[in-house]
Amino acid sequence: MTKLSVNINKIATVRNARGGNLPDVVKAAINCEKFGAQGITVHPRPDERHIRYSDVRQLKPVLTTEFNIEGNPIPSFIDLVMEIRPAQVTLVPDAEDVLTSNAGWDTKRNLAYLQKICKQFNDAGIRTSIFIDPVVEMIQYAAETGCHRVELYTEAYASGYAGGREQAVEPYVKAAEEATRLGLGLNAGHDLNLENLRYLHQVIPNLLEVSIGHALISDALYLGLENTIAAYLDQLSDF
Repeated sequence: MTKLSVNINKIATVRNARGGNLPDVVKAAINCEKFGAQGITVHPRPDERHIRYSDVRQLKPVLTTEFNIEGNPIPSFIDLVMEIRPAQVTLVPDAEDVLTSNAGWDTKRNLAYLQKICKQFNDAGIRTSIFIDPVVEMIQYAAETGCHRVELYTEAYASGYAGGREQAVEPYVKAAEEATRLGLGLNAGHDLNLENLRYLHQVIPNLLEVSIGHALISDALYLGLENTIAAYLDQLSDF
């Protein structure tokens, strides 16, 4: 079964809008695990507009499932990951001023840099994943970085789903097949929701994990967090 990792950034965004500690990010993460999530994802950005570095430090000792920290490997991020030692680090080429992640790595152009970063994390016993567009060539160069997995950037799939899901998913299937051929594990994330998740899960071979935040937290406003996590897990069911 494909694992569900809940990205809790949006919970931190609501908290930060008013200051204080409501909603409580740590409590929310613990509840996500209690309700069945198999992982927690955070994406601390330099301006700390949602998840703060202090949140990451508070989460580490209380989480019982897989902890995934994603972000651009700037020096402060590298230091944080090396301090926390999560199960997985996902490298995302975010500019500091972007609203949300909007592109995968050019693994060919950044090969030497990514090799250096992956080696540092791998040597520390941290699984490395590279956020990547569904392009076969980028998958091939990712395999040379030393990373363990790639995370397919699924915004294009999500935006094209309503207009023709078969066509929208086709490059992802090809990318997934190439990743499997090269021995890379496969994750996926960005704009996945209750409408498009099941089909992606059905047609993408060897999908190990999805990371979902914005849609899941939005659905929880209507359905409640426990019911929402159950609904997403149902989309990932093999039955």
